[in-house]
Amino acid sequence: MTACIIFGGAGYIGTKLSEYLLSNKICSTVYILDLKESPLKNNENVICTIADVRNPISTSILKHPVEWIFNFAAIHREPGHESQEYFETNIKGATNICQFAEKVGCSNIFFTSSISPYGPTLKATDESILPMPNTPYGISKLSAEFIHKLWQSKNISNRLIIVRPGVIYGPGDPGNILRMIKAVKKGYFFLPVNPTIKKSYGYVFGLFESIVFMINQPEKVITYNYVEQETLSLGGMISTINKVLGTNGKVIRIPLFALKIAANILHKIKPNLNGIHPERVKKVARPTHILPNELIKRGFTFNYDFEKSLIHWKKISSTDFG
Repeated sequence: MTACIIFGGAGYIGTKLSEYLLSNKICSTVYILDLKESPLKNNENVICTIADVRNPISTSILKHPVEWIFNFAAIHREPGHESQEYFETNIKGATNICQFAEKVGCSNIFFTSSISPYGPTLKATDESILPMPNTPYGISKLSAEFIHKLWQSKNISNRLIIVRPGVIYGPGDPGNILRMIKAVKKGYFFLPVNPTIKKSYGYVFGLFESIVFMINQPEKVITYNYVEQETLSLGGMISTINKVLGTNGKVIRIPLFALKIAANILHKIKPNLNGIHPERVKKVARPTHILPNELIKRGFTFNYDFEKSLIHWKKISSTDFG
């Protein structure tokens, strides 16, 4: 493709996707539109613009025909925002981006949704399950999916791909997986649940491979989950971390109520402390066992199970592990 636009492209996944598309010569020019400045602002093949998707988006920024629009723009940290913030950004953003696509004549949109529209997943869940979101974030994401589908239905040439990713992790991301790795490396990881619980995850480079794979599929509308083909239990993940790093970290079971009390205290002392929030502690206790059956049935090759992803991550960014 000649040029593409990534809305919300200054974030972790958007930045990594920009680098991936350019380095693999999938795209010659990337437009990044975001509320914040992009780390790639000095790249000669990247055109950065400050933009708020909650408002109509100007078309004057474009200097090239655009083949694909990637919509990563979202309020997603949960908890962390008021309910209306999820709706204002995720729903208004979807509407304005679809209108922008119509104005510039772009007939291809790739939308990043979430597994949150499924709601609680107490058993293995694939794309055939009826979504039943129970949080403002999940509801806003499912609503945004329908807005994109409405856009697609207006023109027979329009293509729409929707991905529902699990927890995405990888080099440069300071999220839950890296926090787990650092805790295990120190010798312990506190769990308020049985180590057999599953939390579906996806390696960032595997996600990008799935994006390219799905773009090359023939259908006009595709919705798929992205998680790795095998979801290890939390205990299995910790064992794999120990194997790759040569450590001997232990799982320490702690009652959920005790961890919530500790999180409440820490949250009051340091409300902005990354990862420490009573509601986030409760989320740890909820299983998210998602199946990527749409990719499996199409013959997609999953190159990164959890062990291979850690080996790859360590090889290209060993400093992340401290």
